[in-house]
Amino acid sequence: MKLHTLSLSLILIAAPAWSHGKEKHDAAVVAGRDDSRAEQQIAPAAADAVAVVERFSAALAAGDVDKAAAELDPAVLILESGGVERSRDEYLLAGHARADAAFLKEAQVSPRRRTAQASGELAWVGSESAIHAKKGETVLAIDSTETMVLRKTAQGWKIVHIHWSSRRAGGDH
Repeated sequence: MKLHTLSLSLILIAAPAWSHGKEKHDAAVVAGRDDSRAEQQIAPAAADAVAVVERFSAALAAGDVDKAAAELDPAVLILESGGVERSRDEYLLAGHARADAAFLKEAQVSPRRRTAQASGELAWVGSESAIHAKKGETVLAIDSTETMVLRKTAQGWKIVHIHWSSRRAGGDH
């Protein structure tokens, strides 16, 4: 009985790893974030900048676009999938922020690695994550990378540049 239970547990835990792109699965996607396995190399000088990135990401995933926007510099440059938004207002008004929030609110995000450095008034934070989300009955398995550049201002660290890139999990480079 114990061996059967252990085998079943391993199958359930490993099921998300078997997801590849747009395949149909009956597995449930549990929305949220699991940082337990993330490898982190964060320079002490970058710790406060990383906290800003975390606040931004958490607010967006919670659907609180206004709170997320507070972490952005007014002149932020956001690049994603060949598209560009050249300001905080453009990101908010174009509907991209709300679409990102809606997607993340239902997604399971598992950070894999984070690297961060700071020098003077600039910091950069690079992150790699696995994302699982359902679109109807289809489970999307995505490898995601994110780079954020922050500048220290009188109001604290602000995100001045974001570059998001993603591909089907297990896809070629």
